Amino acid sequence: MARMSRRRGKGWWPCLTWSLEETNLGLASAWPGAAQFDQSGFLRLWNGLWSCPQQTGGRGFMSRFDSYFLRQLLILFGFFTLVLVGVFWITRSVSLFDRVISGGQPAMVFLEFTALTLPTLIRTVMPMAVFAAAVYATNRLSRESEMTVMLATGTSPWRLARAVFVFGIVTGLMMAAISVFLRPASVEQLEQRQAEVAGDVTAQLLNEGEFLHPAQGVTVYIGKIDLDGTLSEVFVSDRRDEESPVSYSSKTAYLVNNGSGIHLVMVDGIALRLNPEGRALSSTLFADASYDISELTNSDTNAMRSLEAIPTLELLQGRDSILATEQFSEGELIEELHQRFSWIAICIAVAMAGFSTLMLGSFSRFGLWPQIFGAFTILVLLEGVRGFVSPVVIDDPNLWILLYLPAIVGVLISCVFLLIAGRPLLRTRSRGANGTLSQA
Repeated sequence: MARMSRRRGKGWWPCLTWSLEETNLGLASAWPGAAQFDQSGFLRLWNGLWSCPQQTGGRGFMSRFDSYFLRQLLILFGFFTLVLVGVFWITRSVSLFDRVISGGQPAMVFLEFTALTLPTLIRTVMPMAVFAAAVYATNRLSRESEMTVMLATGTSPWRLARAVFVFGIVTGLMMAAISVFLRPASVEQLEQRQAEVAGDVTAQLLNEGEFLHPAQGVTVYIGKIDLDGTLSEVFVSDRRDEESPVSYSSKTAYLVNNGSGIHLVMVDGIALRLNPEGRALSSTLFADASYDISELTNSDTNAMRSLEAIPTLELLQGRDSILATEQFSEGELIEELHQRFSWIAICIAVAMAGFSTLMLGSFSRFGLWPQIFGAFTILVLLEGVRGFVSPVVIDDPNLWILLYLPAIVGVLISCVFLLIAGRPLLRTRSRGANGTLSQA
């Protein structure tokens, strides 16, 4: 195993020195000659850092096998992420598409809503994709004897775990960008667009042959919509005033925006009004009548935002102002803040847990199915712990460290499994002891 030691000539320092010398840049002239650093120089420096040559006497931080293993992990991670996102997206998009289209909105609104929900969806499936990639890649390398050959050459499981750890760091950085920045911004934008769409009463009314309810106590029916915008066979029932409900019916109508609001102008119709006290129905014929539909809008620019829409920086620095102006408890704010960061650590934990569990098994052409089942059990256990600690932190914000408990448990389990995998005599002695007891 490569050691980060300058005195023994091993690790990253000799690699850096060799790379700078190979690119005709000494350590003293590295900064002044930065302008002469061409593309090949960057590539040679990068290769020197990640795979130290034989002259240095060290292996570098990442060997060729580590790079190969990491590349397989990243490819499988991308594949599983696409598959899981596709499955979850299809499940959710059906109801979203029906709700958007039935509300009279164009297809572009559906695409916009779908794009804004992707960060939340990706954050949900990313730990599962990380776990699946680690398990699948390790199982395939073991089944194809590549992992067995590396172990036979004296490479320890701890050394093989280096690529998995780097993989966990990379996916953790991706999760940080999504959980800390992209998801809060997308949720905030989604809530604003949903409020705008809910307030677009005109689009909600333009549906032929349906009884629509743009507001509580109001029913609108339009039989036909002509190409020139003429509405035919219009019926409006307004029951918001229970003491004096009124209904309008007309042959034709038009939607008119006069600057002060949107009005439904009905032509050649009748108005029916019910008097509950005398139980009398009065009717009025009209040549034209105007009905203000701007009042039906339910958009509220001052509506309270959700907890997920609050930016992370505001949760860190402006928590007191949020508590004073919005209806959130301190426990909810603390839980939401640390929950976003705990998603980063869980990516590293599930990657290491999946790899280390499979390292407990021996070579088999049929795969490591018992170990795979054990790794899946650990994943379910970690998810169960995550669901258990959230209500505890909401009740007592001082226990926020519990939100990182699943990641800590996952890393500890991985260390124990790697320790056992690196000492095969322990398993041999335990099996021998069990055999002796059975014979006795």
